Amino acid sequence: MTNRDRRNPQKIYLKVRADHLPDGRIVPLMFRAGEDETVRIDRILDVREAPSLKMGGQGTRYTCRVAGQEIYLFHDRDRWFLETQ
Repeated sequence: MTNRDRRNPQKIYLKVRADHLPDGRIVPLMFRAGEDETVRIDRILDVREAPSLKMGGQGTRYTCRVAGQEIYLFHDRDRWFLETQ
């Protein structure tokens, strides 16, 4: 089974470990694609509702710092994906 979106084969869905806070917020802590190495999120820099302009989709966009780089992690209808270059 593949974790790729049929309409956009570059969109790879992720396994995400996150805290679900009592006030309803979701705070992602780490993620991995398939059987790849787990990636720890160093810091959440911003959270907002936004479209993924490169991959398509609408949801909550988390701007995260991972290993010194900023990435966009999206939560779209109970699924997670990264916006890649």
